[in-house]
Amino acid sequence: MNGLTNNSMRMLERSMEFLWAKQTALLDNVSNAETPNYKPKLVTFEEDFQAQLEAADSGKNKATRKAMRNTIENASWNVEEIGETTRMDDNGVNITEQMTELVRNAYQMQYVYQSINSDLSALRTAIGG
Repeated sequence: MNGLTNNSMRMLERSMEFLWAKQTALLDNVSNAETPNYKPKLVTFEEDFQAQLEAADSGKNKATRKAMRNTIENASWNVEEIGETTRMDDNGVNITEQMTELVRNAYQMQYVYQSINSDLSALRTAIGG
């Protein structure tokens, strides 16, 4: 396993994929805030992903690293429609909530980008001497 494909870097890559899926759903929700009968989408992955990683982390040997790698590779997210509505047109989008989640998601994406950049900077330093 090299520095570009270790479990830490792959987990950061998967996190970006998950956050991008969440960002897409949030943007769909905001863009359909005035569409009658639109049910907002909710993307979840954090709790399931964390539980799967904790289950795979039973020790610090080579088999555990492989189990962690398989967990990271096979992790997925869930997209659900939120069924409750409070508006007369049956649109369930709460624009304030969605915009708040967009900002929260953007901060999470920024953190992951910074982590990836930090790992690559360390690798560049190690290569360059």
